[in-house]
Amino acid sequence: MSSKNVFGNEVSVDEQAFEKHDDVEVDEDGFEVVDETPEFRATVDMEVQAKVDSNHPDARVEEGPDHLFGKTLEQEERIEAREAELEHISAQAELSQQEGRAKRTREVVVEQCGRDEPEPVERTDPREKLTQKELAAVNKQAMRINDEVQGGWSRAVVAKQLAEKVQRGQDVTKAVLETLEEQKAVPGAIVPIADVPDVPVGEVTVEGTIETLWEPSSTSIQQVGLIADDSGKIKFTCWEKSGQTVVREGQTVRFRAAAKNWYEGRCSIALTGWSRIEFPERGRWWEE
Repeated sequence: MSSKNVFGNEVSVDEQAFEKHDDVEVDEDGFEVVDETPEFRATVDMEVQAKVDSNHPDARVEEGPDHLFGKTLEQEERIEAREAELEHISAQAELSQQEGRAKRTREVVVEQCGRDEPEPVERTDPREKLTQKELAAVNKQAMRINDEVQGGWSRAVVAKQLAEKVQRGQDVTKAVLETLEEQKAVPGAIVPIADVPDVPVGEVTVEGTIETLWEPSSTSIQQVGLIADDSGKIKFTCWEKSGQTVVREGQTVRFRAAAKNWYEGRCSIALTGWSRIEFPERGRWWEE
């Protein structure tokens, strides 16, 4: 039976005990001092997870003032976002307990800005400031304008417009002319046919009698002819795509929202899909 002798750096048990004895701390009576502070050690799972986190390619390899050890940038951002959210919730909860805070803030702002509530504007009728003679002339001309251009402002509104101009210093004649032009430009106002070229709008409403109908020169035209009233006549074109009602010669019709057109210096009107044809002389069915 052969024996093997092991040579190396191993030491005997006595030597180990001697070395350990040199490190032992004793008290004044010669007794060994025992450290009762518990030693905290990581579990196996914690050590494994720490190695995994530390070996992550994006993980921090060391702790610093602006980053955490073993945490990726995404993990750090989540932690910081959660902490900021908790601080915001705490601040809101604290501010919500301050009753009347919003009201006091408004009062402070108003005081600092020096803004007071504006006083209500006094609305007066301009006719009240006219003399009896001026008022009589305004009412007379308002009635004339209302009769000449129907479907626009009411007579009371026309009178107020006239009175306001007269009050500013205009004479009645000039005020009547300006108000008459304004009345013709009101949407829905029935404009005398002779005034259609001068009305400063792109669409007009006219009323008159169908004087003549011509044969359309194109399949895209439904009807073409002349409409006339006491002031004059004008050519009208009704496009096929507009889907309008067919009119006949001798009928009194009202063309609403007819588009103005110019050709070789002459004005005409066209009925589009936005236009409407009315027949004023036709009685209502409940009156028949």
